[in-house]
Amino acid sequence: MKTYTYTEKKDTRSGFGDGLTELGRTNPNVVALCADLVGSLKMNTFIDENPERFFQVGIAEANMMGIAAGMTIGGKIPFTGTFANFSTGRVYDQIRQSIAYSGKNVKICASHAGLTLGEDGATHQILEDIGLMKMLPGMVVINPCDYNQTKAATIAIADYNGPVYLRFGRPSVPIFTPADQKFEIGKAIQLQEGNDVTIVATGHLVWEALEAAKILHEKGISADVINIHTIKPLDEKAIIESVIKTGCIVTAEEHNYLGGLGESVSRVLSQHKPTPQEFVATNDTFGESGTPAQLMEKYGLNSDAIVKKAQLVIQRK
Repeated sequence: MKTYTYTEKKDTRSGFGDGLTELGRTNPNVVALCADLVGSLKMNTFIDENPERFFQVGIAEANMMGIAAGMTIGGKIPFTGTFANFSTGRVYDQIRQSIAYSGKNVKICASHAGLTLGEDGATHQILEDIGLMKMLPGMVVINPCDYNQTKAATIAIADYNGPVYLRFGRPSVPIFTPADQKFEIGKAIQLQEGNDVTIVATGHLVWEALEAAKILHEKGISADVINIHTIKPLDEKAIIESVIKTGCIVTAEEHNYLGGLGESVSRVLSQHKPTPQEFVATNDTFGESGTPAQLMEKYGLNSDAIVKKAQLVIQRK
């Protein structure tokens, strides 16, 4: 069994900020817009180095999306920055009409996603954003797992021509992927090989899936662990090949089970390889105030929950 360790924890939003800074030094067409949350989005260094390429829109998120769409007509590559709730729910009409419908080359960069926003509570947390974005025709949806992968994803999407939703978070999480990785949109990464159960996870739940695999290994169960950093386009081939081997699957995400990664996987399985599946996700509910750890525990979004669902789905084979 392959063992993953870490020496440092860091928030994924810092990966976005550092990736944006690197783009500012290498791609003159990259511009950044923010809705009054520069510090939270870690955009300060980009702004210091490229003041003429930054636009502070203020608390006017819908206007920000319209401005970004217009900038693409002049060949710019705009990266918009605000909380995930305000990047999607507050501005869905503008994204649909001004960005997705015409395939504008806007990168919608969304921080503080999911329950791990923590103490700010349900009005700022969002657990339906992946569903909102993946249903838009032509929208790429990316949810990286740690600082290094978020930085790599931020750099990679600048080379992709079309709208992208990039989701990341506030809490410090283990850094366990390579610093020099090449990020490939739509290409899943197999982290652990196993024959008894497939675990596909995205975002903060990837590390929890690896921790769950350790616990399962101690119980004599081998897990195939796959990092689905790109939810759309989904790497269907990787999923199908894994379930052919294991015969069952658990999906894990910091999102509502309705509309998220789990439902995308269900569609693939129903079309190509009907397979028992269990979901680790929120159960059609809003969040609440609390520390990230408390909320992940209460809503069943951790390694223990993945272990329980893996044992349950194996019984269904």
